[in-house]
Amino acid sequence: MMRQEKERAVLRWIRECGITPLAPKRLLEVGCGSGANLLDFIRIGFLPENLVGNDLLPERVRSARAQLPDSLKVIEGNALELQFPTASFDVVSQSTVFTSILDDMFQEKLAREMWRWAIPGGGVLWYDFIYNNPRNPDVRGVPLSRIRHLFPDGYLRYWRVTLAPPISRIVTRIHPTFYTLVNFVWLFRTHVLCWIEKH
Repeated sequence: MMRQEKERAVLRWIRECGITPLAPKRLLEVGCGSGANLLDFIRIGFLPENLVGNDLLPERVRSARAQLPDSLKVIEGNALELQFPTASFDVVSQSTVFTSILDDMFQEKLAREMWRWAIPGGGVLWYDFIYNNPRNPDVRGVPLSRIRHLFPDGYLRYWRVTLAPPISRIVTRIHPTFYTLVNFVWLFRTHVLCWIEKH
C-alpha cells in the first residue's frame, strides 16, 4: 500500500508539473538500489535507454543489472565521482538516500552535483522521510527546511505521503482499508515527494 501510494504521488507529479511527454525525458536515479524505482519509471512511460541508475553497493548494482533492460545503464560507485556533463538530465531522482547520509557536507556536495546535472526546466525528484527514527541512529530525517537549504535556487513543490510504518502495520492488521482512512491525518505521513524545479 505504501508503494501504491508513492506511485499515485509520482503520477500526480507528472500530471501537475507538466512532465509529459515522458518518452524523450532523460532520468538519473542516484542510489537506485536493485532497480525497483527504475522499473516503475519504465512502466509509467520512460524509455529504458534514457534512464541511468547509480548505486554504491556492488551487490545492488548486480541485482539491478539482472532485472533491468540491457539498454538501461547502471553505474557502480560513489555518486560524487560520476562524470556527467552539466545539464545532462531532465530529472535527477533520489529515494531515501539523503536520510542515510549523516555528513552535512556530503549532503550539500551531492545536492550541488544533482542540481548541476539537471537541465533548466527540469529538476530534482525527491522522496525521503522528514522525521528522525529514534530506533535507528544510522538515519536522520530531512525536513523541508533542509531540502530548501540544499537547493536554494529551486522552486519546490511537495506532497506529504506514506503513513508512518509503525502505524500502518497496526491498522492494516485490523483491515487494509484502515491504511487509507488513517492516512487522511497528514501529521501521520512521514515522507515527502518533492519536485525541485530548475528555472
